[in-house]
Amino acid sequence: MAERREAETGTAAANTERPRGFDPAGPVTGLFFLVLAGLFLAEGLTDERVLAPAVLAPVVLIGLGLVGIVRVLTRARRRHLR
Repeated sequence: MAERREAETGTAAANTERPRGFDPAGPVTGLFFLVLAGLFLAEGLTDERVLAPAVLAPVVLIGLGLVGIVRVLTRARRRHLR
């Protein structure tokens, strides 16, 4: 019965995995979205535009692209180091 529960939940496989290393893409993504939220908050609290929509859209897309590149490079490096 215990073997069946382990097979269903995957706990047996989880116990054999090595601990994961630090993933820098997570904090980079978090900081990016915190800055973006700060810009929206600053614009909401003031009567002025902090960042024009014509500038904000490319900044968001470029930021997400950079986060994606960091993610791909760090994943490739981790696979290479194994």
